Amino acid sequence: MKIGSKIRGPRLGTKLTLLGVALLVLPYFSYLQLVEMERLLVQGQSHAQLLTAEGISTLFNGREDLFRDLPVNPKDYESLRAHPIESPVRLDGTLAEWGEVETRVQRFGGEEGALVDGGFDLVLGERAGDLYVHMRIRDDRAVFRDPRYLSLDNADHVRLSFIRPNGEEGRAAITLQEPGVTTTYWMQPDWRFAETGAPETQIKGYVTASGGPADGGYQLEFRMPLALLGSRRYLGLSFVDVDDPESREIRVITQTLPTAGKEGFNLVVYRSPEVLQLIEGLGYSGARIQVIDAQHRVRADTGSYRAEAAPDTQADWTLRVREWFHDIRLWIEGIAGTAEDPSADPVRSDALAEEAIAAALAGEPITARRLVEEDVEIIVAAHPIVSKDTTVLGAVVVEQDIDHILTFQREALEEVMVVAVSCLLAVFLAMAAFSGRLAWRIRTLRREAARAIDRYGRLRKQSLQSERSAGDEIGDLSRSISTMLTRLHQHNTFLEKMPRTLRHEINNPLNVLSTSLESLADRVEEGDEKYLKSARRGVLRIGSIVQNLADAANLEESLVADDFEVVDIGRLLGDYVANLRLSQQGHAILFRGVPHPVYARVADYRIEQMLDKIVDNAIDFHHANSPIKVQLDTERDFLRITVANRGPTLPDTGEASLFESMVSHRGPHSRMHFGLGLYVVRAIAEYHGGTVRALNLVDGTGVAIMVELPLATEAPAPIRADDRDRLAPPA
Repeated sequence: MKIGSKIRGPRLGTKLTLLGVALLVLPYFSYLQLVEMERLLVQGQSHAQLLTAEGISTLFNGREDLFRDLPVNPKDYESLRAHPIESPVRLDGTLAEWGEVETRVQRFGGEEGALVDGGFDLVLGERAGDLYVHMRIRDDRAVFRDPRYLSLDNADHVRLSFIRPNGEEGRAAITLQEPGVTTTYWMQPDWRFAETGAPETQIKGYVTASGGPADGGYQLEFRMPLALLGSRRYLGLSFVDVDDPESREIRVITQTLPTAGKEGFNLVVYRSPEVLQLIEGLGYSGARIQVIDAQHRVRADTGSYRAEAAPDTQADWTLRVREWFHDIRLWIEGIAGTAEDPSADPVRSDALAEEAIAAALAGEPITARRLVEEDVEIIVAAHPIVSKDTTVLGAVVVEQDIDHILTFQREALEEVMVVAVSCLLAVFLAMAAFSGRLAWRIRTLRREAARAIDRYGRLRKQSLQSERSAGDEIGDLSRSISTMLTRLHQHNTFLEKMPRTLRHEINNPLNVLSTSLESLADRVEEGDEKYLKSARRGVLRIGSIVQNLADAANLEESLVADDFEVVDIGRLLGDYVANLRLSQQGHAILFRGVPHPVYARVADYRIEQMLDKIVDNAIDFHHANSPIKVQLDTERDFLRITVANRGPTLPDTGEASLFESMVSHRGPHSRMHFGLGLYVVRAIAEYHGGTVRALNLVDGTGVAIMVELPLATEAPAPIRADDRDRLAPPA
């Protein structure tokens, strides 16, 4: 046996669905084309940024003077590095809006561990021409300013020392008081009294308490214009700690002193004003330009790598659709293997930028891509700045995000997805409708073809009505089946008429033969009479067979003409068994009924004909001296007639074919039978709306044939007096 003979393929709808799924390859190839387009656009932008950096660097080539406004040896100064702040800052004493800058902490008055009393952590930032300062000060005992005292050195305060643009020294004190807005005064050289009684409004700040009792002190946040520092940007910060509210003596002063200890100021390394003016005048938008000197210090910084975001006027459902498309894009990238390595590690990302700057300071123009935020990717282009003797003075760094490229790709992907989803949805709906319609047509044709022949093989209809007028292959199949059924009907009609024809043709010679045998009866000698009797039995047997065949062929037609009436089956069976005992005196026939009437709508003589066939079959197969039992039972809506006998049992495969026409299970030595008896039983039972079945007895000693018929829904009408007199037999 072949293995594949038991394996069935998928259904028609499944095949069409799989064919539709294959269309998914089209948007996939479209996505690959978009990825390649993105690469080309990014490559073009990288080249354009490098050309921009090269063009800007030409403005500084040979301008050594722009890079020499710092001390000859910057190592003599403690650099206070100010870092750019991207978002607006609200002065509230916290670092909430400082972004990554809050990690750039410089500590004064403490080692790697906790701050000592009077020490502070310092963070500097720059935004829009202002210097932002945040100080987290450790002070075990806070002493606020007492307004009754004119001197300002008798309470905790912060001192600012710097060089003004005109070269004069500037001194300012920020008083610390209850949490809130601070007050700043210009101070005299001895730092005791203010130059004037009016506070300075250019330096604004806010102070809050720092931590709990174990971490007492202040958090001070203030800003001052970078213009106050001039081009050299000398600045010194110190915290004056007063712990005794009675004596108000200064306990300690913690300063940001230079390393060499020779200068009274620190060096705020961030921008060179002249360099800044040059690059600000270029007017580039959507790009961040930095000028970095050979010591990796940012000398100028302008612009932003991100263009100003337009107000979001999209509806909520549009945003949800965009988020959905974003998820689909990530899913496709994961399947296609085209996703970039989104290294979200800030250290690794910053290291990439440092490598690009180092390469530019080594004299090599370079471009690179890096992530600055979770979903913001920028292109960094760096080009060296050289002196007249080709010495590298610094580098120009141009940073610009690729959001417009990603936006283009996203919009293109959205369009592709919308078109693809719409097309696929339309194709799937069309295929689903087509496959559903096709499967429905095939199932309809299959059901009608199955109903054309009943479970006993009898032809019920000559042609099919489904799909007869269809012009496709299913219509051809319907017409072919109809033609086949027509031919089968013609052949069956011929077979059904054959018993009648045979009876007519055989009865004529049988009549002649019977007449001849009667004539010979007077002339046969006494010793030869047995041969004459044998010939007569053969003639009668042939006539009986021909009559049985004709009766079986005409049974269904004659059943249609029968009239049904409501009959008491219990009484009918009782009378039948009583008559049967008289005619079959050599056999014991037992009957068990029910104590109440059992009504069924039947043709009574057909029920008797059916019982004749069943009892004849039981007599033929029963063991000698064993009784034949006839039993009547009732259920809720049907009655059951059972005829059981002791004798040979049915084979395992014989029950299904026992009631078929021309089927016999008799032994080879039995007298001739055509298997029509039980076929007649089945035909009569089914015509009355019932069923018949044969089964072996539970103890395996015989066979029982059960006929189940539906009970009548109403009792028979009582016979009137005049009808009783009319139907009564004559005296």
